[in-house]
Amino acid sequence: MVGSELYDVIVIGAGPAGLTASLYTARARFNTLVVSGPIVGGQIALTYQVDNYPGFPDRITGPELVDLIRRQVEQFGAAFIEELATGVDLSPTPFKVHVGDKVFEGRTVIVATGSKNRRLGLKSEEKLMGRGVFVCATCDAVLYEGKRVVVIGGGDSAVQEALDLSQFASEVYIVHRRDRLTACKCLSDRAFENEKIKFIWNAEVEEILGERRVEGVRLKDRNTEQTRTLDCDGVLLAIGWIPNTEIFKGQLELDEKGYVVTQGGIDTSVKGVFVCGDINDTTYRQVVTACGSGCMAALEAERYLMKMP
Repeated sequence: MVGSELYDVIVIGAGPAGLTASLYTARARFNTLVVSGPIVGGQIALTYQVDNYPGFPDRITGPELVDLIRRQVEQFGAAFIEELATGVDLSPTPFKVHVGDKVFEGRTVIVATGSKNRRLGLKSEEKLMGRGVFVCATCDAVLYEGKRVVVIGGGDSAVQEALDLSQFASEVYIVHRRDRLTACKCLSDRAFENEKIKFIWNAEVEEILGERRVEGVRLKDRNTEQTRTLDCDGVLLAIGWIPNTEIFKGQLELDEKGYVVTQGGIDTSVKGVFVCGDINDTTYRQVVTACGSGCMAALEAERYLMKMP
């Protein structure tokens, strides 16, 4: 079933990047549809406390921030469909975005589907997400001042997160499946020299303990199969990210990890299709940088539309 309306802009994804992009295009009076998926807000919707977003000196929760931005977007007339995009056809124009049995057509598309952090696959991990289980030290480290935190992983991201946490936490434990770090030497050396950071080698988290908040982890030694409990106040997952690009395979150029390949950071391999947010940011992954890239994608889409007949 093809929608009867042709949109100027279809934004796929409604995290900070997608919401900002739709804010700009709708405010510029371009007919904008946001295919948000069932949860508006992306990763920030899982963040209990945000105190590094400009303009909120008294802090704000992730869901509250998302709600404010969405209201701002809607007041300029953007439409939302709270379902997942199930496919795209970017070969002809107008472009087509499939949502179940419905098809929406757009003169431009902004891809803002973001990425998801790799998970351990534990029920306790899901239950305690946002209640001591978190994925970003830059976002949440201040919440763990004077507390004990476990960081799971051994690559560059894990070690950098541990270093960031060590500025606030009393103790940081890096739990790694191997007997040595895979992080670069410069980061590894800094971690080894940091008195607050301790290492637990050849171990994996078998369970995250706690009912309402994280109270500890149960660790299993991969060599001996023995288990032990480590008390802690937080668990940071740093075992990698997975870009949400499944529906773009064969439609857009992707790199070996599945991230969208860009020309200049915003333009994709298809003219009229732009990208923003964590789906092509493997370095910063912050709310403000996502919003900034959403602004850039929107401005590029506007310029593209102004040149069209």
